[in-house]
Amino acid sequence: MERAVFVTGAASGTGYCIASRFAREGYAAILTSREQSRADKAAEEISRTYGVYAKGYALDIRDEGRVMDIFRDIDASGTAVDTVVLNAADLGFGTDPAVGQPFFEVSAEEFARVFETNLVWNFTIVRQAALRMRERRHGAIVFIGSNTAYRAIPNRAAYCASKGGINAMSRAFAVDLGPYGIRCNVVLPGTIKTERWRRMGSSQIVSGGLTPLGDISDFEDIANAAWYLGSDESKNVTGTELIVDGGMSCQLYPTALRK
Repeated sequence: MERAVFVTGAASGTGYCIASRFAREGYAAILTSREQSRADKAAEEISRTYGVYAKGYALDIRDEGRVMDIFRDIDASGTAVDTVVLNAADLGFGTDPAVGQPFFEVSAEEFARVFETNLVWNFTIVRQAALRMRERRHGAIVFIGSNTAYRAIPNRAAYCASKGGINAMSRAFAVDLGPYGIRCNVVLPGTIKTERWRRMGSSQIVSGGLTPLGDISDFEDIANAAWYLGSDESKNVTGTELIVDGGMSCQLYPTALRK
């Protein structure tokens, strides 16, 4: 069977770049997005660019049945998901990243939805993939987490806690799934040059000037880390985390604040 990478939130940005990175190495690409049209467009672009099989699926949270249907459809296509990259996430800031979820105002339902997306939903995907990987005794799970699992930011308690939960869940999966040849690891990005970050302009909370390396991450930086952890380049690596944030997490405070 043709090996494939399964990437959530892959219609654009980091997820699209991750799917492209694997496709460049000959993997078939399975992409998900909340909108079918965007998933289809991304899959068509990757297939045309890299000459691999690619297919997009609409996938939203709270529907394990849909996850199961997608994996059954993948089975029927003659491809085998060798790597899952869990990129999609609830960013936990409601409608305005500059405001976030104020502690005294956020509803319990809105707070809980972040965990439902970032932990429970991801679990349903990992389980369906692992059922197949177990039969082949080979596979890799890669979570795209966040350095905020260790360095909290204001009004994002649910997001930070859920990303910390991903780290713990990944280690637990590494223990549970290791005997079947399935590895599980986490990429911890810092700030990424997304379109949303660019639109913030002078309101950007983190810029390259605050990191030791003088830059924040491009999409390719995260994709290369996901490739390493999701391919046999890291065949004896499991239960670990790879920080990709220009050194932001290693400092007590940014040197720029002393100027």
